[in-house]
Amino acid sequence: MERIIHNILVLGLNVDEQTRCAHYHGEDDVIAIKFRCCGDWFPCHECHAELAGHAAVPWPKEEFDAAAILCGGCGHQLSIREYLDCNSVCLHCRRRFNPGCANHYPLYFDS
Repeated sequence: MERIIHNILVLGLNVDEQTRCAHYHGEDDVIAIKFRCCGDWFPCHECHAELAGHAAVPWPKEEFDAAAILCGGCGHQLSIREYLDCNSVCLHCRRRFNPGCANHYPLYFDS
């Protein structure tokens, strides 16, 4: 239910070494998100819902400079702003992220 990835404890179901989980395990599902409500890292909103014991609280716009996205490929932490502006590619290693994650942004970030 947990795995240390690039020195970050990531909580989730069947988390692999690049942050994929039981819910999202495609080739480009390689990010973990630090949740604003608890400060814990999860691969997805579904892992958080199943394990955290509380409702998720989206990050407010005024905190989008917080480092809250972990690239499972290289371990680089992106700020929320960097992540939202990166076109689904890690700024450090150029690893592709799942562009479909944008469908879930309202669960993580205020719009």
